[in-house]
Amino acid sequence: MVANHVDAGLIEAVRRALAAAADPARAPGMQAYMKSAMPYRGVQAPAQRQILRATFAAHPLPDRPTWEATVRALWRHAAFREERYAAVALTGDRRYRGWQDTGTMRIYEEFVVTGAWWDYVDEVAIRRIGPVLLADPTTMVPTMLAWSRDRDLWKRRAAIICQVGAKAATDTGLLRACIAPNVGDREFFIRKGIGWALREHAKRDPGWVRSIVAEFDGQLSGLSKREALKHLA
Repeated sequence: MVANHVDAGLIEAVRRALAAAADPARAPGMQAYMKSAMPYRGVQAPAQRQILRATFAAHPLPDRPTWEATVRALWRHAAFREERYAAVALTGDRRYRGWQDTGTMRIYEEFVVTGAWWDYVDEVAIRRIGPVLLADPTTMVPTMLAWSRDRDLWKRRAAIICQVGAKAATDTGLLRACIAPNVGDREFFIRKGIGWALREHAKRDPGWVRSIVAEFDGQLSGLSKREALKHLA
């Protein structure tokens, strides 16, 4: 991305606003809870949302290259975790809804791989990748299938959970195909992700979820199984 596309004014405004709202007494606890190497400002989520809505509204971006470059700069040069949350939030701002397509997957893959923790990955998988999948399944289904077999555990988790919240639009064939190569994985975030995805779909199709649990019986972890059947009689 060409460097001069970056809107330095927006980035500086985000940083100033977060610094002004900082709570140094709260920041260490937030960092410890998230097990984060990157420090926090101590700005909680409701305040972040309010700050970012106002800041993004005051600094509209003129075109897609500027938007993409500014998102990447916010993410890559963040000194505090809230600045990375701001980068994720900027990708979801309503002004740029028209740019939510497969071209944006380059950004989301970077977030998933370099963020490498559930707070980033879950938001990106469900609220960014999921809608792109629904809009362009022809392109995205092969991508998610590849992610589900990737060496990177966070890409695998993203593929498994990206349809959480899709409700009736859930592609159960894709969900099963993303779960299948991961049923024997002992990584907590994979096991939990499988259970979460199945538990959410059980709200609409409990019979299908029971059939998946039965199909993979003996391979599915206890955690995944308990989560999948949590609300089923």
